[in-house]
Amino acid sequence: MKVLVIGGGAREHALCRSLSLDPDVTALYCAPGNAGIAEVAELHPVDALDGAAVARLATELDAGLVVVGPEAPLVAGVADAVREAGIPCFGPSKEAAELEGSKAFAKDVMAAAGVPTARSYVCTTPEEIDSALAAFGAPYVVKDDGLAAGKGVVVTDDVAQARAHALACERVVIEEFLDGPEVSLFAITDGVTVLPLQPAQDFKRALDGDEGPNTGGMGAYSPLPWADPKLVDEVMESVLQPTVDELRRRGTPFSGLLYAGLAMTGRGVRVIEFNARFGDPETQVVLARLRTPLAGVLLGAANGTLDVQPPLAWRDEAAVTVVVASHNYPGTPRTGDRIEGLDEVAAQDGPEAYVLHAGTQQDASGAVLSAGGRVLSVTATGADLTVARERAYRAVERIRLDGSQHRTDIAAKAAADARAPQG
Repeated sequence: MKVLVIGGGAREHALCRSLSLDPDVTALYCAPGNAGIAEVAELHPVDALDGAAVARLATELDAGLVVVGPEAPLVAGVADAVREAGIPCFGPSKEAAELEGSKAFAKDVMAAAGVPTARSYVCTTPEEIDSALAAFGAPYVVKDDGLAAGKGVVVTDDVAQARAHALACERVVIEEFLDGPEVSLFAITDGVTVLPLQPAQDFKRALDGDEGPNTGGMGAYSPLPWADPKLVDEVMESVLQPTVDELRRRGTPFSGLLYAGLAMTGRGVRVIEFNARFGDPETQVVLARLRTPLAGVLLGAANGTLDVQPPLAWRDEAAVTVVVASHNYPGTPRTGDRIEGLDEVAAQDGPEAYVLHAGTQQDASGAVLSAGGRVLSVTATGADLTVARERAYRAVERIRLDGSQHRTDIAAKAAADARAPQG
């Protein structure tokens, strides 16, 4: 099978890495890709938001499957254009992708499906904003209704900051604060059958100790030793399957990757948000643990045949990802800095640790340069979280990028708790 992956971040590098190891994949392409993806896939230029251009490229490459990675192309309807060209596509339709494209739409779907989530108000005027903030009180949770590249959410005790963020949005969702640890759970679905993946936890704040501004994600780990073994079954029954069933009932079946961001509250599991694609950086650790070849599962979702897919097989190993970000991220990041040490990681740490590229590019001389806020995802596996994080951080230390930053506490608490005497 020839596979074309759309996108150019660490999520797409993780997808391409897994697909490149799949014996059923005879040719692998990525558009537009990045410097790291170029090592495992043939790159092609494309405007990822132009459905006609993506479909035309897929046709020229004789692709048997197109995998759309980022949310913006999905919300723009790129998957629809590919399917209209007669090519199987992993990714929801434009209408179904509104589950991520509009938080108000997602709340409406959850209400209809009986999915547990935070109480909320959708606001468009200053008066509605003030009323909602007063109703819930601190901590204030304010979410831009539209896509915001993972940075449209403000959680703060400062009502002035919450109000300022709300006023800067055209439409905003203000909701009650959900306490408890957060979990990311992915599911692959063809619109009827739902296959859950293994849960992961990511780290949204820029600084150690969950301090600093919100980001697209600074690291992740899987499995979650502290989570209830019945968590996946519970979320399947109360969240994932009802949501897929509701979207099908509305005539907008969801086919692709359904991402549930969850809060483990004192009152039970609550949905924080839905995404319509693999999450970044959780994908990096989840795919590191997946033993089942990926291409056939994605094709089954695209073709509506997941009901005959055998149960997914998983490695017992743990996985940890540490994001290396550029200077000033998540503000306006500095780009164009040379990245060194990548060959050292490959030579001295592989295959237990490896680097997935996010915001990178190559110059005329072949040097790898920073080209975005989140630059690299350093991923490692090990017998447990302690070993995996030690390997990840050892590899991080080999990388040299002027002004770079990373958190030093990814998976630290979970690893320590898992090693502590139980009972």
